[in-house]
Amino acid sequence: MEKAIERISEMEKCLNETNEIIASMAYALDKIEESKEDMTALFRYYGSEEWYEDRDRKLPEGMPAGVLSEDLVYDAIIALREEAIRMLEAATDILKNRI
Repeated sequence: MEKAIERISEMEKCLNETNEIIASMAYALDKIEESKEDMTALFRYYGSEEWYEDRDRKLPEGMPAGVLSEDLVYDAIIALREEAIRMLEAATDILKNRI
């Protein structure tokens, strides 16, 4: 009986953690879906004629303009791609090996 109680308690913990992870995934995927148009606009802006023109402009002192750096937007594009690949790999593993 003691082993059963220990097993049930452990599986209850696994269930609770799984549900927390699912909720976090759902939230993240909702945010991605909500932001697709903004991300697309940013990625199209990066390297465009407007982007080059904006880089040559005199901007107000202290105005955030990380979007005009070469590295920040590029790094965001690469990071999004890498995380998308990780999501695909995790989904494939879940579907093939876990259920």
